[in-house]
Amino acid sequence: MAWRGNISKYLKELRFLMCQTSPASSTARAFVEKNYKELKTLNPKLPILIRECSGTEPQLWARYDMGVEKGIKLEGLTEEQISKALQDLVKAGESLKR
Repeated sequence: MAWRGNISKYLKELRFLMCQTSPASSTARAFVEKNYKELKTLNPKLPILIRECSGTEPQLWARYDMGVEKGIKLEGLTEEQISKALQDLVKAGESLKR
């Protein structure tokens, strides 16, 4: 999982949107609880925003250079699938740098 240490090379901001209580956001909440510390330790200058709002559909957004943003809906995904989605967003940022 060396890619986790390179997130800040390719992303300008990482943003999680979720509901504090809904079952649809439970996996996203669990992912953030388990992985936030490691992601922040490996990428200390990267803004990792967690936005909670009642009734919000769980989503993961990445902001790249020049204001480009990509988002992924997280509803129904497992924690492993959320990790893969994050990895895909990082790979997309890598391809934008070329």
